[in-house]
Amino acid sequence: MYKQAMLHLKPGDWLTLMLGGIFVVLLTLKLWNGDLADKAIIRSGGKIFKEVALSRDQQIEVPGPLGTTIISIQNRKARIASDPSPRQYCVRQGWLQQAGEIALCLPNQVSVELAGSRKKYDSLNY
Repeated sequence: MYKQAMLHLKPGDWLTLMLGGIFVVLLTLKLWNGDLADKAIIRSGGKIFKEVALSRDQQIEVPGPLGTTIISIQNRKARIASDPSPRQYCVRQGWLQQAGEIALCLPNQVSVELAGSRKKYDSLNY
Protein backbone atom coordinates (compact mmCIF):
# COMPACT_ATOMS: atom_id res chain seq x y z
CA MET A 1 0.00 0.00 0.00
CA TYR A 2 2.84 2.42 0.88
CA LYS A 3 4.65 1.62 -2.37
CA GLN A 4 1.48 2.18 -4.34
CA ALA A 5 0.94 5.60 -2.76
CA MET A 6 4.52 6.61 -3.56
CA LEU A 7 3.95 5.81 -7.24
CA HIS A 8 1.09 8.32 -7.44
CA LEU A 9 3.20 11.26 -6.23
CA LYS A 10 4.16 13.63 -9.01
CA PRO A 11 7.14 16.06 -9.09
CA GLY A 12 4.91 18.93 -7.93
CA ASP A 13 3.84 16.85 -4.92
CA TRP A 14 7.47 16.25 -3.95
CA LEU A 15 8.23 19.95 -4.34
CA THR A 16 5.28 20.86 -2.09
CA LEU A 17 6.40 18.37 0.57
CA MET A 18 9.98 19.64 0.45
CA LEU A 19 8.98 23.33 0.66
CA GLY A 20 6.59 22.54 3.52
CA GLY A 21 9.38 20.77 5.42
CA ILE A 22 11.77 23.67 4.92
CA PHE A 23 9.08 26.13 6.06
CA VAL A 24 8.49 24.14 9.26
CA VAL A 25 12.23 24.03 10.03
CA LEU A 26 12.61 27.80 9.48
CA LEU A 27 9.58 28.57 11.66
CA THR A 28 10.96 26.37 14.41
CA LEU A 29 14.34 28.09 14.33
CA LYS A 30 12.78 31.56 14.31
CA LEU A 31 10.07 31.12 16.93
CA TRP A 32 11.66 28.63 19.29
CA ASN A 33 14.87 30.56 19.70
CA GLY A 34 14.98 33.08 22.55
CA ASP A 35 16.41 36.57 22.34
CA LEU A 36 19.83 37.34 23.72
CA ALA A 37 19.74 38.36 27.36
CA ASP A 38 20.66 41.84 28.60
CA LYS A 39 20.49 41.38 32.36
CA ALA A 40 20.28 38.80 35.12
CA ILE A 41 17.59 38.98 37.79
CA ILE A 42 18.79 37.31 40.99
CA ARG A 43 16.27 36.31 43.63
CA SER A 44 16.75 35.15 47.20
CA GLY A 45 13.84 33.98 49.33
CA GLY A 46 11.38 34.87 46.58
CA LYS A 47 12.41 38.56 46.50
CA ILE A 48 14.65 40.31 44.00
CA PHE A 49 18.13 40.43 45.49
CA LYS A 50 19.87 42.20 42.61
CA GLU A 51 19.56 42.99 38.89
CA VAL A 52 22.88 43.04 37.06
CA ALA A 53 23.90 43.74 33.47
CA LEU A 54 25.53 40.86 31.63
CA SER A 55 28.01 43.22 29.97
CA ARG A 56 30.38 43.14 32.97
CA ASP A 57 32.10 39.93 34.17
CA GLN A 58 31.60 39.43 37.90
CA GLN A 59 30.82 37.02 40.72
CA ILE A 60 27.91 37.67 43.05
CA GLU A 61 27.43 36.10 46.48
CA VAL A 62 23.78 35.56 47.37
CA PRO A 63 22.75 34.57 50.91
CA GLY A 64 20.20 31.82 51.42
CA PRO A 65 18.89 29.68 54.30
CA LEU A 66 21.54 26.97 53.72
CA GLY A 67 24.46 29.32 53.05
CA THR A 68 25.93 31.37 50.22
CA THR A 69 25.28 30.74 46.54
CA ILE A 70 27.84 32.12 44.07
CA ILE A 71 26.60 33.31 40.68
CA SER A 72 29.19 33.84 37.96
CA ILE A 73 28.71 36.15 34.98
CA GLN A 74 31.16 35.89 32.06
CA ASN A 75 30.97 36.70 28.35
CA ARG A 76 27.29 37.75 28.55
CA LYS A 77 26.36 34.40 30.14
CA ALA A 78 25.42 33.54 33.71
CA ARG A 79 25.57 30.40 35.82
CA ILE A 80 25.39 29.26 39.40
CA ALA A 81 29.00 28.41 40.15
CA SER A 82 28.49 26.96 43.62
CA ASP A 83 25.61 26.32 45.99
CA PRO A 84 25.26 24.58 49.38
CA SER A 85 22.23 22.56 48.22
CA PRO A 86 22.70 18.79 48.53
CA ARG A 87 22.00 17.62 44.95
CA GLN A 88 23.61 20.51 43.02
CA TYR A 89 21.00 20.52 40.22
CA CYS A 90 21.29 24.27 39.69
CA VAL A 91 25.10 24.08 39.44
CA ARG A 92 24.88 21.25 36.89
CA GLN A 93 22.50 23.28 34.72
CA GLY A 94 25.48 25.21 33.35
CA TRP A 95 25.61 28.47 31.46
CA LEU A 96 22.46 30.44 30.69
CA GLN A 97 22.58 32.84 27.74
CA GLN A 98 19.11 33.38 26.25
CA ALA A 99 16.34 35.54 27.65
CA GLY A 100 13.85 33.52 29.66
CA GLU A 101 16.31 30.88 30.86
CA ILE A 102 16.37 30.31 34.61
CA ALA A 103 18.32 28.27 37.15
CA LEU A 104 16.68 27.46 40.50
CA CYS A 105 18.34 26.32 43.72
CA LEU A 106 15.18 25.37 45.58
CA PRO A 107 16.67 24.16 48.89
CA ASN A 108 18.61 27.44 49.23
CA GLN A 109 15.77 29.55 47.75
CA VAL A 110 18.04 31.27 45.21
CA SER A 111 17.39 31.74 41.48
CA VAL A 112 18.92 33.53 38.52
CA GLU A 113 16.80 34.47 35.51
CA LEU A 114 17.98 36.07 32.30
CA ALA A 115 15.88 38.86 30.79
CA GLY A 116 16.05 40.49 27.37
CA SER A 117 14.73 43.60 25.73
CA ARG A 118 11.28 42.08 25.29
CA LYS A 119 9.39 39.68 27.51
CA LYS A 120 8.94 36.17 26.12
CA TYR A 121 5.66 34.52 27.05
CA ASP A 122 5.50 30.77 27.36
CA SER A 123 2.11 30.38 29.01
CA LEU A 124 -0.32 31.89 26.51
CA ASN A 125 -2.49 28.78 26.72
CA TYR A 126 -3.46 29.35 30.35
